[in-house]
Amino acid sequence: MNSPFCVPNPRSATPMPPGFAPMACRPFLLPGESLEEYEALRSAILSEIAPQSPVEWLLTLDLVELSWDVERYRILRHKLLQTYRRDAIEQALRRIDLIGIPSEQAGVATYQTKRTAADWAEDPKAACEIEARLASRGYDQHALNMSVHVQARELFYMFENLLNSAQQGRLVLLREISKHRSRHNHSPQRQ
Repeated sequence: MNSPFCVPNPRSATPMPPGFAPMACRPFLLPGESLEEYEALRSAILSEIAPQSPVEWLLTLDLVELSWDVERYRILRHKLLQTYRRDAIEQALRRIDLIGIPSEQAGVATYQTKRTAADWAEDPKAACEIEARLASRGYDQHALNMSVHVQARELFYMFENLLNSAQQGRLVLLREISKHRSRHNHSPQRQ
């Protein structure tokens, strides 16, 4: 099932077949994603694969999309973990700072805790001070990481599944390109 694949590359790509331009047009990008980065990825893949036929062009264009998806999912997963880390910091601060606070001051104290967690996310110096204070109360990096993974587990696994699916799709496409080239290179010459 996990057989190796080989995509020989001593040649340059043939021109894109007529009618394929709509499939290679401007991609759908999410806010914050870079068209230049997408085009650089696409250019690198097209250069590496050097599609030689319409079938190879179709497979390679799909490979570009899956490769972009992998990068997108990695970034989104990282952002998810950052968000949940801030939430874990806030929860730990609540456990420390809100003990013994009279109920009439709880709203202000909760707001301040949220502000402190936001400072942690935005200011590296504040982050060091907050993490040191949390560590002194038993909330070390491992405890915070555990909290992050417990809170984010369902979404984290969703991103892991998306990543694995896209990566498997890329492997399948690379194998298909390799098989297509092997069949094409070993077929009898037509006259």
